[in-house]
Formats: sequence, C-alpha cells, structure tokens
Amino acid sequence: MSSTIPPSTSTIKNPRKPMGFFANAVKRKHSYIQFFAMTGIFLLSVRSLGQKYRLKNLQEDTEALKQEQEGLIKRMNGIKKSLLDEAHKESSGVFANRLRVLFRDEKM
Repeated sequence: MSSTIPPSTSTIKNPRKPMGFFANAVKRKHSYIQFFAMTGIFLLSVRSLGQKYRLKNLQEDTEALKQEQEGLIKRMNGIKKSLLDEAHKESSGVFANRLRVLFRDEKM
C-alpha cells in the first residue's frame, strides 16, 4: 500500500489574489485621504516655520543696515565739518563758498 498524495492537494493555491496598488487605495480610501491631508498640513507647517525664520533674519539685517547707515551719516557729517573748517581757514573764501553750495544741494 503506497500512499499517494493527489496532485491537487500537493499544490495549495491561494484563493485570494494580492490586490494591486489602485485596488488597495480604493479599498482604503479614507486612510489615503487622511495621509495626504496630514502630509499637506505638515508641509505647510514647515513652510510657515521657514518664513518665520526668514522674517527674523530680514529684521536683523534691517537693523544692521540702519546702524551702518547711522555710522555713515556721522562719518559724512564729520568729513563735511572738517572740510568746512579747513575752507574757512583759506584766505580767499572761494573754496568755502563752493563747499557751502555743494552741501546745500545735498540737503534738498
């Protein structure tokens, strides 16, 4: 007596086929929608955070430029004052008049 296994029982076939990507997405539609919504919210948050730090950097740059401008204005006024002082020492006064004309034009 030999025991033989029928060929149909030796190869067990899986009655369920693996679902494709789109079939799985349709079946779990709610999960995919939730995933994409959460991803969108996360990306918006990251973008907002980047803009926050960009604004902070711009404010720091603006403050630094204002300080630099104030320093340059002080330097320019000091140079103007020293030039006018030197021009007043000149006996002819032509240089002083020319400087006064130049410096008046800048203020307007």
